[in-house]
Amino acid sequence: MLQKLADTDDIKALARRISLVENEAPGYEQLLEQLPGGSTTRVVGITGPPGAGKSTLVNTLIQTLLEQQKRVAIIAVDPSSPFNFGALLGDRIRMSQHFNNTQVFIRSMANRGELGGLSPKIIEVSDVIRAAGFDYLFIETVGVGQSEVDIAGIADTTVVVLVPEAGDEIQTMKAGLMEIADIFVVNKADRDHADAFVKNLRLLSAERRGSGHWQIPVLKTVATRNEGITPLIQAIEKHQQETDHSGRHAALLTEKAWQLIQHRRMKDLDKKQLQQQVLQQLQAGTFNLYRLVGEYEGGSKK
Repeated sequence: MLQKLADTDDIKALARRISLVENEAPGYEQLLEQLPGGSTTRVVGITGPPGAGKSTLVNTLIQTLLEQQKRVAIIAVDPSSPFNFGALLGDRIRMSQHFNNTQVFIRSMANRGELGGLSPKIIEVSDVIRAAGFDYLFIETVGVGQSEVDIAGIADTTVVVLVPEAGDEIQTMKAGLMEIADIFVVNKADRDHADAFVKNLRLLSAERRGSGHWQIPVLKTVATRNEGITPLIQAIEKHQQETDHSGRHAALLTEKAWQLIQHRRMKDLDKKQLQQQVLQQLQAGTFNLYRLVGEYEGGSKK
């Protein structure tokens, strides 16, 4: 059973456990099966369009929570190269000031082409981190737009970060990011038209309620100046206290189980091998997308 982190050695041990799971090294399944239940870690998804200032916001949240004597973990999901499937950004430079703090754990993960903005190992890694006894786990996604809805199936609370310039895009976003928010944050709220955007967003969020009787708040922040951060933390805590956790928790676990079953059924499909096969068929002039897909029907190549 994993123990709560106490020092640098424990953080290194946690990093090794995560690598074990990510690489599916021998023994990783037994490690996962031995994870204890009943974690009190608050899992918060931070999502939204590129340029909204998500990394800066997370960095400021870390600093504020550290001042409150909280222990914080962060998973930063980075975009992957379509050629080598590795993380391009690596650990966020903005968070570098926290790297040597034993109360903070930061991990970058490549999304490996996942359209939902998450790494295929995000569920397992987040559970390993939860077992280590942090107060908060933030999952910051890559910001790929409306497709980035998978976070709602992972996090207890989903925070959608927008900027005032997104005002013209609200209606087109409504079916995507707008539908998964538990909390809206208008970052960079010192910019022009911020108040008008917040007003319109509040009207839009009032048209629907989140899970249970939760009324979705719209908060203003200026992360670079540490403005609005404490109210955001309070809103996260309030959401997790007031939400109907019995039904929501079961729904979250069902979604996690569904995703894990999907990934495990596709385990034998090697994307690099598939790319090589596509290349060979293109060079031979025999490529047909649907004929190729048909060879893999049933979960294994015919």
